Amino acid sequence: MKFIIDNKIPYIKGVLEPFGKVLYLAGKDTTPEIVKDADAIITRTRTKCTESLLKGSSVRFIATATIGFDHIDANYCNKANIKWTNAPGCNSKSVEQYIASTLFGLSEKKNFSLKGKTMGIVGVGQVGSKVASICSLFGMKVLLNDPPRARKEGDEKFVSLDTIKKESDFITLHVPLNKEGLDKTYHMADQNFFNNLGKCPVIINACRGEVMDNMEAKSALKNKLVSGMVIDCWENEPGIDRELISLCDIVTPHIAGYSKDGKANGTSMSIQSVSRFFGLGIDNWRAMNIPLPSKTKIKIDGSGLSEEEILKKIILFTFDIREDDKRFRTDPSQFEKLRGDYPVRREFPVYSVYPKNISEDTIEKIKTLGFKIIEK
Repeated sequence: MKFIIDNKIPYIKGVLEPFGKVLYLAGKDTTPEIVKDADAIITRTRTKCTESLLKGSSVRFIATATIGFDHIDANYCNKANIKWTNAPGCNSKSVEQYIASTLFGLSEKKNFSLKGKTMGIVGVGQVGSKVASICSLFGMKVLLNDPPRARKEGDEKFVSLDTIKKESDFITLHVPLNKEGLDKTYHMADQNFFNNLGKCPVIINACRGEVMDNMEAKSALKNKLVSGMVIDCWENEPGIDRELISLCDIVTPHIAGYSKDGKANGTSMSIQSVSRFFGLGIDNWRAMNIPLPSKTKIKIDGSGLSEEEILKKIILFTFDIREDDKRFRTDPSQFEKLRGDYPVRREFPVYSVYPKNISEDTIEKIKTLGFKIIEK
């Protein structure tokens, strides 16, 4: 067998060599000639698995180590009898951490409390659901919008997009990119969206760049239709709109899901799916030897601090989004390099918290976030 593997996928070297020929390539180097005699492709979003790449090839299976799969032409694959799979939820905890750091970074910058604010979540899949839980933990009111789920499960838990626009202090987008159909999300945040906002909210886009219309986003910021904007995913990546960067509160180079844990999960899910499809016998394989940050112990004295201040200190210890913002603003042309050389970021369960003068209720919330509690 022959496997084509994106060379940006971590922890995968050597795993499939016992089962056939393996080529590790950059996305741009994956050409029709190279995939012609391949059995499988394991990729990330930079490899466009379209008819032009796949036609006439022997590819039978594609695994993408990402949640998103708009780089895979599903219609062509179905016609060509090419099976494919993505990695749903692989980096959902990473995006949860990103949103938490965003909220606390903004609260410090703009001097407000999260408690009592309303968060509107558009798209309540594995990512949006985790964001909803963490926002509730912070004492925020949460509104959920997810038309496909509402049709399937009923309207009780969900509200309309109009309600989100009218009542939210923050709106965070966690939808897939659908360019057509009933649940079209391409340019969801358009002129009509921004013109009908009720409370001048902060808008957060950490899903797909094309979900937001760049020109209308800039207009909304200039005309004070929004009180701020946080963007991780951009239209026309890696060609980023410099003016939009200058107008936003926080900007990052598409790294919301870039924790080492999220990448390891994506790799593991891809190998497992390839194993099941080809009968390789490594269905339970997991990525190992994931790097640790330099510090994993968080000692915190809660004397004189509110619960929100305690949670803020702990979360920003694990990941301070303002550092990513600073690196990106310094030179946006380094978009791809910043992604490729992204520093070690680990999720909450890697960290141990040593609490002092912190109430049991707050300690329970810290545990709920996933941290280990070390009691002396």
